[in-house]
Amino acid sequence: MFQFLKQRAQGSASWLLMALTVLLLEATALYFQYVMQLQPCVMCIYERVALLGILGAALLGAIAPKTPLRWLAILVWIYSAWQGLRLAWDHTMMQLYPSPFNTCEFFVQFPSWLPLNDWLPSVFQAYGDCSIKQWAFLTLDMPQWLLGIFAAYFIVGIFVLISQFVRVQNSLYGYKNKY
Repeated sequence: MFQFLKQRAQGSASWLLMALTVLLLEATALYFQYVMQLQPCVMCIYERVALLGILGAALLGAIAPKTPLRWLAILVWIYSAWQGLRLAWDHTMMQLYPSPFNTCEFFVQFPSWLPLNDWLPSVFQAYGDCSIKQWAFLTLDMPQWLLGIFAAYFIVGIFVLISQFVRVQNSLYGYKNKY
């Protein structure tokens, strides 16, 4: 399995597939916002940014899969997935156990060098309340689905990182040919 993952990480196709999955998730978020008229909350926006971090890692990995940039892409991927997992967990706890003491911020707060909400307010401006459940599918709310999605990205990312330390055997059945 690790040899398979290492070989896939050294090709562009797997990275592009990961980028496609993130683009589909981002498109779904915009569908919820603009077609279904669901208002994103601050945590939703931060979770979108975590997905964009995974997208950036996927594009970086697709550009240079056989160079040391692949290592940077894997690390950004794992970091973004971990942050997304943490955010989705906090968001889920806010919805499952609403409390006046456990709320999200009123406005998104990005660093001054990256004011995404000013650059693209139609995507990165929050209008909703984090504790309100607006949508569910198969009894799971949106942040609960994101928990599973980010966990999958994180676990696969860890496996891909581990696979980078495995030696790939080129010969059939793992035996080295003397001739």
